[in-house]
Amino acid sequence: MTREVDVAIVGAGFGGLAMASALRRAGRESFAVLDRGSSVGGTWRDNTYPGVACDVPSHLYGLANHPWPDWSGLFARGEEIHRYLQHIAEAEQLGERLLLDTPLQSAAWDGERWLVETGRGEDVRARRLVLACGRLTEPSIPDIPGLETFEGPLFHSARWDHTAPLAGRRIAVVGTGASAVQLVPALVAQGAEVVLFQRTPAWIVPRGDVDYTAADRRRFAQHPDELARLRDELYREGEERFASRSGDEDAARAARTVALAHLEAQVADPALRRALTPDYAFGCKRVLLSDEFYPAVASDAVAFEATALARVDGGELVAASGARYRADMLVLATGFAASEQPYAELVTGEQGETLAEHWSEGMTSYASTVVAGFPNLFVLNGPNASLGHNSSLLMLEAQAEYVAHCLDRAGDGVLRLRPDAESAYTARIDAAAASRPWLTGGCDNWYVDARSGRLTLLWPDTVDAFRAMLGSTDGSEFLPAPLHRDASRARGES
Repeated sequence: MTREVDVAIVGAGFGGLAMASALRRAGRESFAVLDRGSSVGGTWRDNTYPGVACDVPSHLYGLANHPWPDWSGLFARGEEIHRYLQHIAEAEQLGERLLLDTPLQSAAWDGERWLVETGRGEDVRARRLVLACGRLTEPSIPDIPGLETFEGPLFHSARWDHTAPLAGRRIAVVGTGASAVQLVPALVAQGAEVVLFQRTPAWIVPRGDVDYTAADRRRFAQHPDELARLRDELYREGEERFASRSGDEDAARAARTVALAHLEAQVADPALRRALTPDYAFGCKRVLLSDEFYPAVASDAVAFEATALARVDGGELVAASGARYRADMLVLATGFAASEQPYAELVTGEQGETLAEHWSEGMTSYASTVVAGFPNLFVLNGPNASLGHNSSLLMLEAQAEYVAHCLDRAGDGVLRLRPDAESAYTARIDAAAASRPWLTGGCDNWYVDARSGRLTLLWPDTVDAFRAMLGSTDGSEFLPAPLHRDASRARGES
C-alpha cells in the first residue's frame, strides 16, 4: 500500500515537528511525518542516560509558536523535553499524518515524485521530501581492540540499559564530552564508582542552573509577553556568545579566564587541574556547562584516567598510559556519527547518485537546506546548520520557514537547485570558516569532516546572519522550470 502526500517529512524530533508546524501555518495539510521510533522525540526519546539534560536555556529550547511556561528550571531535563515534543505533536493535531515505527529504508526520485520505502508495509509517495533526521542519532562506536571481549554490560550512553544496576558497581565511562559531563555526576550520586577515561579535556564553564518555582510558572502562563521577553533576552545572550566561540581574541580570553577560574575553584589538586585543562583554543570544541562534573571527578568515587581507553582484555581495561583497570560495566560516551549522516546512503537523486556519494568529501548544500541533483528535497539540521553558541532550534525554525516559502514559490513545479548556487554557497562557508578556531584552534572536533578537512556541521556566523541570508533568497537559486512538451508544441516550438 502506498500513501500519496504532497510532503513527506522523515523524522519526528524537533526538526520534523517544526516542519509540520510551518506547513500547517502555511495552510498545507497534505503531509506525513515518518519516524522509526515508537514516539516522537528523536534525540530526546533515545537519550535516557542518568542526568540527561539540555545545555541551552529551556525557554529558548522550544518552538517560538509553542511557548511552554512549565519548564522546571533554567535548563530542562531530558524527560521534560520529550514530554514537550509529545505536547507539540498533540497541539498540531498530527493524527494520521504521524507514522511511528516507520523507518526510512530508501527514498528515490522517480522523475516526478519521491518514493519513500518504509519497513512497515506502507510506503509513501510524495511530491516533496524533507529530511529532518537530526545529527545526534547514530552512536559513534570507537574502534578499540578487544572491545567485544568485555565481560560485563557494554553499551553507548544513547542506548542506555536501564536493567543494569548502578549502586555499588564499578562503571567505566569512555569520554569526557557533553554526555559524560552530565552522566558521571549522576552515576556518583546513585552510588556507583566510576573509572573515567579522558582522551581530550573540554572547556567547561559554570552552568548556573536555577529551579523555577510554581509562582514563576504561573507568571509565565499568565503573562505570555513576559515569556516572550525572556526568550528574546536569552536569544541575545546566545548571540553575544558567538564572539568567544569564533575566535574573537578579547572575548575568548575573557571566557577562558572564567573557565579556568571555575576549574581552580572546584579542583584543589594541581596535577588533576593540569590534566583537566585543555591545550587548544576556546571554542575549538563544544564548550560545556557544568557545576557538578569537576567535584565528581575530584571525589574519591571517581578514578580519573587522563588518557584514552586503548584496548580491552576481557574484564580488564587498558589505558593508553598503560594503566589497567577493572570494571563491572562499560559505557561509551563517545558521541555520534554527525558529519556522515546515516540516512545519506538511503536517498537517491535524479541522476542515480545517493546523498552519501554527493557528500563523499563532506556535506554541501545551498542555504544549508537544498542540494543540487535532488529535486524537491530539503534537509533540516544538515550541512552547516548546527550552532556552538545558541539554540539549534532557531536554525530549524528558520529552515522550516524557508522550505514553506520555497513551496509557495514553486506551486506545482519542481525545484531543482542550480549546481553553481551550491558551489558558491560552499565557497562562502569555507571562506568564513578558514580563520576560525574550529579549523585553526589545535583540536579535533565533530564540526569538521575528517575526509575533506572542511567545516560541514557548524554555521560559521550568528543566527541573525542566517536569518538574513535566508530572507535574501528570491528563488533564483533554482533552475528555471523546463517547458512541458505539449506547451512547447502549442507555441510552435520544436
